[in-house]
Amino acid sequence: MEHLKREDPRLADLIEKESRRIENTLDLIAAENHPPAPVLEVLGSILTIKTIEGYPGRRFHGGCRHADAVERLAVERACRLFGAEHANVQPHSGTSANLAVYFSVLETGDRILSMHLPHGGHLSHGHPASATSRCFRFAHYPVDRKTERIDYDTVRELANDFRPRLLVAGASAYPRLIDYAAMADIARGVGAYLMVDMAHIAGLVAAGVIPSPVEHSDFVTFTCYKTLMGGRGGVVLCRKRFAGDLDRAVFPGTQGTSPVSAIAAKAFIFHHATRAPFVEIQERTLSNARTLSETLAGAGWRIVTGGTENHQVLLDASTGGLTGADAEQRLESVGIITNRNAIPADAGVPGAASGLRLGTAAMAARGMGPEEAARIGVLVDEALRGADREDVRGRVSSEIRSLCLSYPVYGGGPP
Repeated sequence: MEHLKREDPRLADLIEKESRRIENTLDLIAAENHPPAPVLEVLGSILTIKTIEGYPGRRFHGGCRHADAVERLAVERACRLFGAEHANVQPHSGTSANLAVYFSVLETGDRILSMHLPHGGHLSHGHPASATSRCFRFAHYPVDRKTERIDYDTVRELANDFRPRLLVAGASAYPRLIDYAAMADIARGVGAYLMVDMAHIAGLVAAGVIPSPVEHSDFVTFTCYKTLMGGRGGVVLCRKRFAGDLDRAVFPGTQGTSPVSAIAAKAFIFHHATRAPFVEIQERTLSNARTLSETLAGAGWRIVTGGTENHQVLLDASTGGLTGADAEQRLESVGIITNRNAIPADAGVPGAASGLRLGTAAMAARGMGPEEAARIGVLVDEALRGADREDVRGRVSSEIRSLCLSYPVYGGGPP
């Protein structure tokens, strides 16, 4: 960063501080990860300069020869990695990807059935605070009160009553696998399209360690920066018959030019995901989540759904008399970074968040395995229960820092 240090030392200092924070704290946020160094190199490359409105071979600006090749490479690799018939790699985010799907096959005011946000859904699945709810009519399916899992009979009943044009599967905070075949059957039964939002689990799907939704779905959306370990941005996979409508819904329908550097980062991660080290990380991500869940449950914390089948562990902080915000703050004070999250028990209570959402992707990316996950579970428990004791905070903080130093992210800072 020699140029930045010279031109804007204040900003350079903030970037260096963030680098040190990442190296010296443990990231358990389920929506974050540590991308390979080449991703950061690509994102900061000369490719960021080019403007590329349109699609390869059909741009609205000259000088796109290499940009076209980059996008074609990203599309080819995405289709091959996920076994998809068509891919659009231009969306700026997961929400942009979801919007593109909605506007590709629906008319304003059409019905969409999706998962209830406090039960694990996402804002872009029709929450009142999202613009999506102003364009389409949403109904939401809950999880079962006792099991806290999706009840497919309930989804079918709601679909039969509501008659949606689009059924959305996929979640932001749901630690279990989803039966995509069942969802596809429900969608077909009411003449609806099926869209799966796999933003959180795309890396696990790419590695083949959990089932893929692609063969069952009309559309699959995802982001690249969670378990997939890539840079920012979204992707849509779809059946070939929807390709033209989808591409028009992305550009010019819902967004303008996309950064070529971000598309190139997607191309890299789709290639990287075919390699053995990536698969090993995804396998550790799953085993670490199971170990973390079992350790916390053994320490007396209630785990939402009773366990996990992906990278997420949802802890009910009220087990220890805490709110999700309390738990988040206590853990950050000792160097464990998490985020509070609504859980099914919070449904109907505005602003309430009794849960703590933990994710093991970044832990696995650092090289940590089940042994470290078990120790981290113990430290999380000690930090939550002993936050009022300075000796406990000091000891846990020291151990977390030592663990992070033993498993550096970039070893001296990102490129």
